[in-house]
Amino acid sequence: MAITFDKALGIHEDAVALRSRRAEVIANNIANADTPNFQARDIDFKSILQGVQGAHQGISLLKMMNTNTAHKDTVIHPDYAAELLFRTPMQPSVDGNTVDVQEEMARYTENALGYQASFDFLNRKFKGITSAIKGD
Repeated sequence: MAITFDKALGIHEDAVALRSRRAEVIANNIANADTPNFQARDIDFKSILQGVQGAHQGISLLKMMNTNTAHKDTVIHPDYAAELLFRTPMQPSVDGNTVDVQEEMARYTENALGYQASFDFLNRKFKGITSAIKGD
């Protein structure tokens, strides 16, 4: 019976990648805290991870397509762009910026803790696989 990495690692590999992408989006929000009319965005981690799980279970996901070579996907992969949502501010600033730096820092910290937990789970999976290969 062959074991594939997808089955052996579970969802943790996707969770680490998604947490990394979310960190990019939140860091972009923080970097643009003083940019007039900048709209804070975020990734709905739960719905994307459920979609990734569905893909592993044979459920097809709606894919986005680049229709022009000038389209960029540097901040987030196009498959997840539909999940990139605008944040509703508690109190928008006078210049139209919706970034609340304290909230963004809290979300970034929470995401970093989730990233570390997912990474630890993934690390334990690799240690288990290594142990099984060695026969310990």
